[in-house]
Amino acid sequence: MTRATLTPQGPPPVTVEPPARTPWWRRPWIVPLWALCGAFLLWRTPACLGFTPEASLVVLRSHTHYLLLSAHVVMGTVTMVCCCLQVWPWLRTTRPAVHRLTGRIYVIVVVPAALLALVSSVLQDVPVPGRIGNATLAVLWLVTTLAGYRAARRRRFAEHRRWMLRSFALCFSIVVNRLWTGVLVAALQPALEGYYGGDAQALFVDAGVAGIWISWVVNLLVVEWWIERGSRVRRAVAR
Repeated sequence: MTRATLTPQGPPPVTVEPPARTPWWRRPWIVPLWALCGAFLLWRTPACLGFTPEASLVVLRSHTHYLLLSAHVVMGTVTMVCCCLQVWPWLRTTRPAVHRLTGRIYVIVVVPAALLALVSSVLQDVPVPGRIGNATLAVLWLVTTLAGYRAARRRRFAEHRRWMLRSFALCFSIVVNRLWTGVLVAALQPALEGYYGGDAQALFVDAGVAGIWISWVVNLLVVEWWIERGSRVRRAVAR
């Protein structure tokens, strides 16, 4: 008689289903981001495309200054649209080729846009602290963008993402700058008759200079918090 040999069977393999992608409409910040970007571009871009210097919010020193500023605004329009596309998770996961293309366009356009912003900041008719704030913003925008591009070329994609988030935060500082300036003008109103002696123009100048700095500094602080928060979550999951 032949004795059957029984081979012990282990537990069946566990199949891990990949996490479902979050639908684009469940990203609650996507629609407000596009709405804010679109409203700002519709408000400011036509003044530069229509060659109407009188519509400029910046005091112009010459026609050359206006042309430089207009070129910066037009290029900035391209970068802001690319920003919205780049931070859209649905596009990044489902259309990676489009994500890469818009990323390359962003880097290519940021270089001249940042350099033009640097020149325009020197020509601006604002107090020196305001010029320094805008010049610092332009330099940081260029540096963070190039650092992100360099990291991508080296295939360090986590590092690339961090640098590009900083670059996008600096890019969008021009949008929140207008919001901050409005808030600061309202906050300083009680000091109009006392500290400013009724000089509304001086109040507006101070609010504008403070808005220049607050807009990009706060944006950077928020994005650094976001990056660090994501790093803590990933470390906790890995344990």
